[in-house]
Amino acid sequence: MASLRKAVVIGASSGIGRALALKLSREGYAVGLASRRLELLQSLQLEMSGPSEIQRMDVRQPEEAGLAFRTLVSRLGGVDLVVLNAGVNPPNPEFQWEKDREILEINVLGITALAHEAVKIFLAQGHGHLVGVSSILGQRGVPKCPAYSASKAFLSNYLEGLRMRLASRGILVTDIRPGFVATEMVAGSGVRFWMASCETAAAQILDAIRRRKKTVYVTQRWALIARLLRIVPERVMILASRKLGRKENHG
Repeated sequence: MASLRKAVVIGASSGIGRALALKLSREGYAVGLASRRLELLQSLQLEMSGPSEIQRMDVRQPEEAGLAFRTLVSRLGGVDLVVLNAGVNPPNPEFQWEKDREILEINVLGITALAHEAVKIFLAQGHGHLVGVSSILGQRGVPKCPAYSASKAFLSNYLEGLRMRLASRGILVTDIRPGFVATEMVAGSGVRFWMASCETAAAQILDAIRRRKKTVYVTQRWALIARLLRIVPERVMILASRKLGRKENHG
């Protein structure tokens, strides 16, 4: 694998991560695949076009995830690109702390720990590209999922800070902000507005990687929604959330 570009995709077992891993493999990368669900990684590995390595990783445990990351990079023979795609948003209609804690453990603490591992490697070798998958919902607090929207706002701001901090060190940082994508996370939500397939989302993310973009909305038309979300009054957000809730309750 010495002559190949090398990528690690965290959260590769399904959804956007799975689709992106396949595209990176077809693009000529040797790909390290990480996820909590090892059996899905094993199935994905059979579909890869080129070399790949798999590693079970539970992002809920930052220290263990860091060790798993280093192990995967070692087996891969290095890394040029790291995609931080893991994230959760469990339904929480009863406002349970345990579910909000899970979001913070994975989307904030776990992802930040893995970003540190990637940046340490990139600094040592003098190059690298860190890609984080945040969300359009990070633009504002969202009534239905305040912890999730806050976690994605953290990630976007964290990636921006890293990009400025590392700008002179040969390290690229890209923030991917998806709108609605047909993943397990949105299955059964009743949402249909501007829904993109995982393959479409992955294609646009790969294009952003090629073009070394700083911030990309997926699909691109969500950039308009992002601008609107910054200025829309809170009462409109509340009404929209209630309307969406009624749609879900009635199928």
